[in-house]
Order: sequence, then structure tokens, then C-alpha cells
Amino acid sequence: MTAGSLFNTSVMGMSAQATALSAIAENISNSGAVGYKEATTQFSTLLSSFGGGTDSGGGVEADTRIAITAQGTAQFTSSSTDLAIKGSGFFVVSDASGAIFLTRAGSFVPDAEGRLVNSAGYYLMGNSDVNAAPSDVAQMQAITVSMGKLIANPSTSGALSANLQQGASAIAAADLPSVNAVTSSYTSKTSLTAYDNLGNPIKLDVYFSKTATNSWEMSVYDAAGAATGGGFPYSGAALLTQTLTFDPGNGALLSGNPATIPVPGGALLSLDIGDMTQLGAPFGVNSSTINGNAASAVNELEVSNDGTLSYRLGNGQIVPAYKIALAAVPSPYGLAPVTGNAFAKTIASGEIFVGAPGTGSFGTIGSSQLEGSTVDLASQLSAMIVAQRSYTANSQVFQVASEVMQVLNNLK
Repeated sequence: MTAGSLFNTSVMGMSAQATALSAIAENISNSGAVGYKEATTQFSTLLSSFGGGTDSGGGVEADTRIAITAQGTAQFTSSSTDLAIKGSGFFVVSDASGAIFLTRAGSFVPDAEGRLVNSAGYYLMGNSDVNAAPSDVAQMQAITVSMGKLIANPSTSGALSANLQQGASAIAAADLPSVNAVTSSYTSKTSLTAYDNLGNPIKLDVYFSKTATNSWEMSVYDAAGAATGGGFPYSGAALLTQTLTFDPGNGALLSGNPATIPVPGGALLSLDIGDMTQLGAPFGVNSSTINGNAASAVNELEVSNDGTLSYRLGNGQIVPAYKIALAAVPSPYGLAPVTGNAFAKTIASGEIFVGAPGTGSFGTIGSSQLEGSTVDLASQLSAMIVAQRSYTANSQVFQVASEVMQVLNNLK
């Protein structure tokens, strides 16, 4: 190594240690940042003799890497929109211009327009169709909540599971509920509550009448049109009349599912009755569910582990509003860090793909939690001492090189 090479080697050493000190300083300053991932410095040798050179001297170069996939410790909070990812994945967020980024910083709060935004100014993205599996970032939108706003949703889907008594007597065709006469009779009856477009409860009277062996008629009426004292005749025709047939071997429903009911003032209600049975037991309803809700104000927000964001209304009902998806890329270490503890996709990272929390390789979402920084202050302070001493040692090499050059210059 020549005397001149000592300068280059020591300068490269000081530059590399300065890079390490810069990463340490960044880690220490962000030790309290939500979702921050520790930056580490990797050193590699540089040999000037590589490729046929005659000088055996060399140096070092530094590369800063971010532990993007490291999991921070969960910190519990009192806000339901503070979100932490347990496992793999990133939140999909956008800036004011609509550009898409990924982040683990889940400290979201509603802004003046109701959009969920984190402390760095990024808006949380999701899907308004809570039943659709998230598949494309382009289909996602900024989640906008409606705190205090009255919400009313019509009933569009539901399910009814019941047993019809196999040994019941058949009813004459002229006396079936579908005839809607004073003489109409039935085998079994239940009632369901649906909601119209304005959130008004609509009571539905559901009649089951045996017409033949393994065959039944299902008729649905608007209870508001019942005769004085209840029952037949109703002031309007049946909302639905259809035939149900059952398997004589096991009593399972063979045909007649689903029951599509036009709710007065509302939407078409698709009622899943696939679990209906005809067994040798008395009539009984096992379960019934119908979506939709009465008009009520939004009091709270709830986020479940599968990413469903729901409104808790003043009347106690819970209404799903959005589905929060998680994102990933083929190579997380290829992501480019940007201001605000977020990452942008690059050619090295590959394209973003999304999925529902808890599916595939994606983790789950914890509400009222935040993912803490992965920085350990004790380790950073120790690393800072080592880097500072290495920087000082390299500066001493520079000083020695300067003295050697001075000696050479003074030779006569």
C-alpha cells in the first residue's frame, strides 16, 4: 500500500462509520415512532487490487438496511382505530394526491371529512363491500367514517333454519295461505323482522303448509296487512309463495332455496333456507338472521381481527361498513422508505398484492393497539460507542498518512 493509499483507505473508513452513526442517530430519534423498523449498517470490503491492480490497499463501503419484516411489541391504547398488525403484511395507505404506499404505522383517527388518517398524513384504504375478498389495490378507497350520522340499511340477505314436522296433516289447496281467504289455514308459522330503505322495521309473517308427502308451501305476508286481530285475510297478496320439497330419506331440503322476498319499501331479501329440515319432531326455529338496521346514530367504531370495520349504533346494532385489507410484496427488502414511516414499491420489491387479514400468509389486525418501534436503545448506545471509536481510529490513520507524506516531502 502506498502512502497515498492510506488517505483513501482512512477516508473510506471514516465515511463508512459516519454512515453507521447516521443510522444509529436515526434509530435513536425514532425509538418512539409507531411501527418504526430499525436501520442497520452492513460493511463490505473494497480492494483496489481487484481486477489486475498492483496496489494491495483497499477500503470499506457501508450499506444501510431496514429490518422491514421485524415485528414490534404491541402497545395497548384506548382508541379503537389504533391498529397493529400481528404477523406479516402492511396497511395500504394513500397520500393527499392519491399515491399508494405501505406502512405499519396504524395510529389512525378521523379527520374533518371522516377519513381515517395516521400521524404522518396517510389515509387508510379499504373496501366498502365487506363480503368481497380484497384482490386489487385499484379497487380500494379511503375509509371515510360517519361518526354521529344516522345510518339506515335495508335488509338484503338473511337465513332461516327450522324443522317442519314430517307427520303433519296435509292442507287442502283451497285453504292454503296463498289463497288469502278467511278459511286459509297453515301447519306452522313464524315471523321475521326486516328493514326497509328508511330503516323502518317490517314484520314478515312466514307460513309453512304441508300440501303432500315431502312437499310444503311457503308463503310470506306483510304483517301490517293482517286482518283485525291478526291472520287472514291480508289486505295485500302474498309477498312470496313457493314450494319446498324434502328428501324422504333424510329430511333435507331438496328444492325451494333461497326464498327471495320483496320487502315493502325496501330491497329484495334473499333468505337462505338451505338448512330447513322435515323430521319427525315438532316445528321449531333453530336460528334466524337478517341484515339491515333501523335508523340510528353511529356511536363507536369497531375493528375485528379479520379487518372488518363496523359501526356500533346507538340502538346497539353493529353494522359492517368497510373491509381493511393487508398488502405484501414479493421482496419486502426491495421497498423504498419514504417520509412518514411508509414504503413505496419499486422494481426490486415487485408488485403489491392484497388479501384479507388472517388468510394465507397475512397476519391479523389488533384494534386499540399500536406496533411499537423495533429499536432497542441500549443496543443503539453500545453500537454508537463502537462506531465513534472506529471513526476516531480511522482519523488517526489519516493523521499518520499526513505525517508520512510530510516526512517524504521533507526528504532532500
